[in-house]
Formats: sequence, structure tokens, C-alpha cells
Amino acid sequence: MYCKTCGKEIDDNAYVCPHCGVKTNVVTEKKTNTLAIVGFVLSFFFAIAGLICCIIARRQIKESAEGGAGLALAGLIISIVEMAVAAIYIIAVVAMVAGALGSIMQ
Repeated sequence: MYCKTCGKEIDDNAYVCPHCGVKTNVVTEKKTNTLAIVGFVLSFFFAIAGLICCIIARRQIKESAEGGAGLALAGLIISIVEMAVAAIYIIAVVAMVAGALGSIMQ
């Protein structure tokens, strides 16, 4: 393709003309990693599945330079927080049940 300003030949994928510095009409959009989207959504409903998907998505994004790194990170954080809250809840329930059983046994 040719630059509209200086008329010199430039690469078809060039975002800026290397000769005159004017922006071209080339739009460079990153494709969002599908697994990052899936992992983010799953992190709200199935924390373990969301965590696994987000970990895999982050690795894929590093290798392929796709978009979606923020979604994968957010899904990762949400999954970890959700699992921590669930673990605290389970520990609290077990402690209450053990306390109730202890008082019944006496």
C-alpha cells in the first residue's frame, strides 16, 4: 500500500508511515482469548473451573499475544477469593457442629 500523505510505499500492516509518521487507516485489534472469557464467567459460578480456565488462558495469552489478560486476571482473583470465603464458611460450620456435638455429649 502507499502512504496517502507522502506517497511512498509502506507495509500493508503498518500503523504509521515510517517515512512521514502519519497514521494509516490500518486497524489493529487483538482477538480476545475465548478461554479468558469462559474462565471469567465460570469464576462466579464454579470457582475451581474458573480458576483452571483462567490459568490456562493466561498461559495462552503470553504465548499468542491475544487480548483478554485483564479478564483472565480478574477471573483468577475472583476464583481465589470465592474459594477462600467458601473455605472459611466450611471451617465455621464444622466448628459450630463440633461445638454442638460436644455440648450434647456432655
